Amino acid sequence: MTAILGVFGAGGCGRGILPLVREQNPEARVVFVEDTPRRADCNGAEVLAFDDFAAIPQARIVIAIAEPDVRRGAASRCEAAGLTFYDVRARQMVVMDEVAIGPGALFSPWTTLTSNIRIGAHFHCNLYSYVEHDCVIGDFVTFAPAVRCNGNVTIGDGAYIGSNAVIRQGITIGAGATVGMGAVVVCDVAPGETVVGNPARVLRR
Repeated sequence: MTAILGVFGAGGCGRGILPLVREQNPEARVVFVEDTPRRADCNGAEVLAFDDFAAIPQARIVIAIAEPDVRRGAASRCEAAGLTFYDVRARQMVVMDEVAIGPGALFSPWTTLTSNIRIGAHFHCNLYSYVEHDCVIGDFVTFAPAVRCNGNVTIGDGAYIGSNAVIRQGITIGAGATVGMGAVVVCDVAPGETVVGNPARVLRR
């Protein structure tokens, strides 16, 4: 029986992940999943309504939605519908030693995880991002392209780290925090805070 793999979300994130899913699962039927499809196909893949996809026996899904809170809600719906998650890992991804990754993770090309790292569920690690040694990353965290996360960093659930951000070794970033594009984080970031700039400073509380 041909495996059915869904990519939840046909936006930019989903369209960037679709070729990786196809490469990783060449024999599978790969489809996009949306709440209310506005088109029958996208980038050569069929687009199914969520309820129709959830009714397919043994279908599996990955959530390709960059916004952490939206991704969390989608994951809850998938779990309630009895769907199981799969991971997407580009062949150019590098994983070194003693790395644990939760379900539903997306790793784009040229991403790197070094050693002794713990990552929660539904992590998004975009192009050219890395996670250095002894980091702990929570659930539903998003790394935009080229995030540089140095050693002994702790990142709480639902944090969003913008493109080209640099996180100094030993920093803690709280749950739901946002780190702006190009920010250089040299001090801890409280839960829910948004920081921008070099050095990163609080934009709003």
